[in-house]
Amino acid sequence: MTVTDKSKGSRRQGRTLAFQVIFGLGFDPQDEQAALRRAFARNPAVEDCESEEAVSFASQLVMGACEHMAVIDKVIGKHSDHWKISRIGKVELAILRLSLYEILHRQDIPLKVAINEAIELAKGFGDENSRAFVNGILDAVAKAVDQGRFGDVDKKIDKKHEKGTEAKAGTKAGAAK
Repeated sequence: MTVTDKSKGSRRQGRTLAFQVIFGLGFDPQDEQAALRRAFARNPAVEDCESEEAVSFASQLVMGACEHMAVIDKVIGKHSDHWKISRIGKVELAILRLSLYEILHRQDIPLKVAINEAIELAKGFGDENSRAFVNGILDAVAKAVDQGRFGDVDKKIDKKHEKGTEAKAGTKAGAAK
């Protein structure tokens, strides 16, 4: 396993932990930072995790998602046609809150990664409809981000394609000399 693989593995494990904590907070919300940290530390999945990297990443995600939850919930409401937050299943809501925090507030996480990881969580924890529901909302938000409708979020849906196009153009320009 390469260093990159370990990093991705601990991030995926961290996302799963973060999802589990956010899901639990759906039943027992915590408004204060100290209470939120205690709820995180006391979560059985966090207590059982052996990877410090995964726990650290999960903590960042949970604290960030909770800090921005009011705005994230407005985004969910705006992009979930005819679904009020109160009608969305707790599993799907936890996944959406986590993923939208990554999309809107973590510049180090590409749009496609956040969406793909959310779909994996939906497959693992949701029912047969979860994946499509989560994907539909995240896809709509990703398109809005890509089109610049979230002014302070500088992400594109397909950065690899843009870089590949630039690299090819540079290669062709260099070959023409």
